[in-house]
Formats: sequence, structure tokens, C-alpha cells
Amino acid sequence: MKKSGVVGLSLTLAAVIMLSACGSNEGNTNKGTAATNNGTAQEATKEPAAEPVTITLAGWGASPEEQDLLNQTLKEFEAKYPNVKVKYEVIADQYMDVIKTRLIGGEGPDVFYLDAFEAPGLIERNVLEPLDSYVTEDFDVADFEQPMVDAFKQEGVTYGFPKDFSTLAMFYNKKDFAEAGIAAPPATWDELKAAAAKLTKKEGDKTVRYGFGVAPELARQMFMIQAFGGKVADDKGNAAFASPDALKGLQLVTDMHNVDKSSGEPKEVGAGWGGEMFGQGKASIVFEGNWAIPFLESNYKDLDYGTAELPTVNGTKGTMAFTVAYVMNKQSEKKEAAWQLISFLTGKEGMKTWTSKGFALPTRKSVAQELGYDKDELRSAIVAGASYATPWQAGSTLPTIMSNFNNQFVDTFMGNSKLEDAMKKAETVANKEIAAAK
Repeated sequence: MKKSGVVGLSLTLAAVIMLSACGSNEGNTNKGTAATNNGTAQEATKEPAAEPVTITLAGWGASPEEQDLLNQTLKEFEAKYPNVKVKYEVIADQYMDVIKTRLIGGEGPDVFYLDAFEAPGLIERNVLEPLDSYVTEDFDVADFEQPMVDAFKQEGVTYGFPKDFSTLAMFYNKKDFAEAGIAAPPATWDELKAAAAKLTKKEGDKTVRYGFGVAPELARQMFMIQAFGGKVADDKGNAAFASPDALKGLQLVTDMHNVDKSSGEPKEVGAGWGGEMFGQGKASIVFEGNWAIPFLESNYKDLDYGTAELPTVNGTKGTMAFTVAYVMNKQSEKKEAAWQLISFLTGKEGMKTWTSKGFALPTRKSVAQELGYDKDELRSAIVAGASYATPWQAGSTLPTIMSNFNNQFVDTFMGNSKLEDAMKKAETVANKEIAAAK
């Protein structure tokens, strides 16, 4: 998942969410929580659960180190709330399919991970508990990086709080830069083009190292679409990425490959993803996230590299953000305890433990500062992008839009079709599929 741009995050290419509404809260015996007909929680008890209770938490798999950190955080929670026990389940395969099936069957977990990519679909199906009425002043919502919280809101209602995130930063090979006489990482797209041309290395007719390694997929290119005012989807959920403004940003990406010959995608050099391409020395610059740092440290210990914020496009800063929230099942009968868990895991105390080793980055500004990530040699650029990043999300139709975009954009990136023709074709097919699904 992380290789496609997800930070402990699940960017699985999911189908359009087809959940049926999972019932109402009628008959819920959980005192202190009532729901209106539109699912908005009214008065929620904020006191610790008085009676012993066990709640369920579901998530996807992680590295052993990350799993240890989560287990430690859950132990700290249970020590603080001795009447609440947490039963944690790892759903290793087909995570969202399993979650949706359980929600439909009334057997969903009390609390579970939800990727921003999937959030709009579940919110629209009215299966998530609104959280605003549970929030107390000391929870300090303003401490979160705003784009990460906004990813789990709809019409001003909050349905989840983000547990961690990553933006994309520019990873650059210091040795390659020195040899090419490049003094500093490029700060603008024009500077990136010039640097990539100098850094590209050929042996005869074969390119053995690209100046810039590219992931030609929507998850990495959405901010380029927006750089000139373009949109991925319109207000009705229809694909809109073939507009003249959207094409301006995408053209910059394809021209570096097809005109300048200074960029390539990982499979062109036998690599599986950008981090591997970079680590093997087959790209001098890649745009990757926090997940690449432990990968490079483990597999390419001698690599001398740095990070910087992405170069500006059209005079504006931009990057992508990938984030995951803890959300509450609307059908849960243990909402007070479920909120205690969410508020601890996404609160300052729990988040500090969870992100203390740098495998995941905190969505709270105060925690990032306390742990020093805002000044960290490699992670500061990733943290700096949080305030202006574009979350990987564009409504419940994004899975359909993404699939059609990716099919055509890869083709045009490889020089097999004109960008405008490919994007118009992808947009037309996506909108036909969206219309048919309504």
C-alpha cells in the first residue's frame, strides 16, 4: 500500500462503495447517546464507562515495529481506563470488503481504521457515528492539521479523527546532485526540469538513470491537476480531469518523459516502486512519503540523500496527503467506551506513543513539534506540506474516476496517445459508469 502512496495507509484500488444504510440507532441501550433521523449524535456521555466493557477495534496489518507501538498505545489506554478492554483484530486481506460486509450484517467493529479515500462512501451510506457532540474542549481539535480533519468531514459534520499521515516530499540523491553540479534541490518546476535533464544518465541508447522517477497515477498527480485550477471531479461527482486547466498540470508531467526524456516510471528500469527505483540509483529524484524513509534505511543504508518540499507549480506550493482516521460504527452499543478509545488514540498522549518512532507521523501539530519532526533532517519537509496538502479524496465516485484515469494516463505517459485525447476518453467512460451506477 505504501508503495502506491499510502502511509500505514490503505490505498487499495477499491470499487465504488455500494453499502446499504446499516439501520438506525433505535433500540440502542447505550445511555447518553441518542441519534436524530439524519444520524447526527445529540447528547453524548463523556464520563468514563462505569461498568466493565470490551470494545472491538479493527485495522489492517502493519510492520512488526508499528504493531508493537500500537500494542503499547492500547496498553496505555487500558491502564488509564481500567474498565475498558480493547479486542484488536487485524484484517489482513480485502480490508474494506470485510468491513463493509460486517457493517451490512450488523457485526461491524466498534472502532475501525478508515482511509480518507474510502470515507465519502461510508459517510454517504450513514454507517458512521458523527463525533462532534462527543468532543470536549480539552480534546483540542484546532491542534490537528486542518486538511487531515477535513478529509473526514461532510457538510460540517466530523466522522473521524486522523491517526497519522504523510505528504509527498522530494527525495534527492546528494551524490548525483554534487556530480551534476546542482547546489540545491529544485524549488520550482522549471528548476526540476533543468535538474532532471542534467541528472539523466545514458549508456549508448539506453537510459540507466532518470533524473526524475514518476508514479503515473491519479493518487500522485491530483495536485498537478489542481495547480492551474483544474478539478478531478465536479460538484456532482462527475469526472472533470480533462478540462484545459487540468491538462496544463498533467502536460508538465508527460512532457518530461516524452519530450525531455528525463523522467521514467519504476517499471522502465525494473523497479517495483519509486522508493526502490531511488534506492537502486535508477532515479536521482522521486516524490515519496514518510514510508520511504524506513525502507531506505533498511535496504540502502549507504545511500546519501535528502528531502525537500515539492517544487512549486504555477507559482503555488502543492503536494498530496494520505491519511487514515479512527471512526466509530454507528450501530455500536458501546459508544462511550468507543469514544474514549478514539479520543485517546488521536489525543496528544496516545498519538505521541504511536508516532514516537517515526514510522507514522502525527496529525497533531503539537505532537510533531514535541517529537521534533518539524525540524527532523528527513521528515521536516513531509511535515511542512501538511498545512497546504491535497488529501487523497474526491467524493464517493473517486474509485471509478481513478480507475479510468490511471488506465489512460499510463498510456499517454508512455507516449502511446495524446494527453488530451486520452483524458477525454477516460473522462467520458468514467462518467458513463458513474451514471449507470446511480
